[in-house]
Amino acid sequence: MAFGVKLVFFLHAFCLLTIHTHGQKKEDATAEEVKIEVLHVPKECKPKSKKGDLLNAHYDGYLASDGSKFYCSRTQNEGHPKWFVLGVGQVIKGLDIAMTDMCPGEKRKVTIPPSLAYGKQGYAQGKIPPNATLIFEIELYAVNKGPRSVEAFTQIDMDSDKKLSRDEISHYLKEEFERDGKKRDASVHDSILADIFKNNDHDGDGFISAREYNVYQHDEL
Repeated sequence: MAFGVKLVFFLHAFCLLTIHTHGQKKEDATAEEVKIEVLHVPKECKPKSKKGDLLNAHYDGYLASDGSKFYCSRTQNEGHPKWFVLGVGQVIKGLDIAMTDMCPGEKRKVTIPPSLAYGKQGYAQGKIPPNATLIFEIELYAVNKGPRSVEAFTQIDMDSDKKLSRDEISHYLKEEFERDGKKRDASVHDSILADIFKNNDHDGDGFISAREYNVYQHDEL
């Protein structure tokens, strides 16, 4: 993965960047669920996606009411598939559910109720009216370890003590900046490091523990 994308997801992992879901609100979804129709499954169907994984996919979105298309990932970002972390709110709740336990090469058609999409308020900019049921056709290309995977934590935790010190995260940031090859003022590095600890060192002990780091609740840590 290119440096720029890798660093962006690293910063997402430490809550320094956010991806907006355009006003999606939590609503009572107890009586509604996502309907999933599997259109194609490759002969070798693994790995299966889970919360916290970094996914790469194309998807088209339609209004169930009239079949009109409101979104096509192929027309965004020069036609490149969309990268996002599963299960952390970077897409609407219905898509997080619909793309769980999915493997590369698999295709699905999913129907998402309003309560798991844009609800009563809709999303005018995206041409989605209030209380709209949405249909997505999805093709998944890749399932990778997410930015808070066990592997990522282990890479940063150089002394293997199950917690990340300022020196360890500082070292990791310096290595990533060096790979980029661009000159940056030292204040940029210091600012990022300070924000990481402000957002993640919840008990104020000067370390980011495995529990504090592991918002995706992987069992391995």
